[in-house]
Amino acid sequence: MSREEIKNIDPLIHAPVRLAVLSILAAVQQADFSYLKKTADATDGNLSRHLSKLEDAGYISIKKTFEGKKPRTFCSITKKGREMFMAYLDNLQKIIDKQKGDV
Repeated sequence: MSREEIKNIDPLIHAPVRLAVLSILAAVQQADFSYLKKTADATDGNLSRHLSKLEDAGYISIKKTFEGKKPRTFCSITKKGREMFMAYLDNLQKIIDKQKGDV
């Protein structure tokens, strides 16, 4: 495995909570904060911080609404986010294949 292959792994995605969020959002049209929090096993503050980083990078979009007086936050993956996530998975697969001797 070369240093270049490791450099190709997007550190923004590689964090476990952000990887979980993008994995979820790649499979659905949108997900609400509570679902992401439960599925990613994160606290409110931790998830909020990770979502902000993904939003700042343009990987996800965040929409805040109200149901009555209760705030709701919905997240969805952007086109850029999907492209970056797929590139991340491709890079990981290349490393896995090389380690297995398949390349």
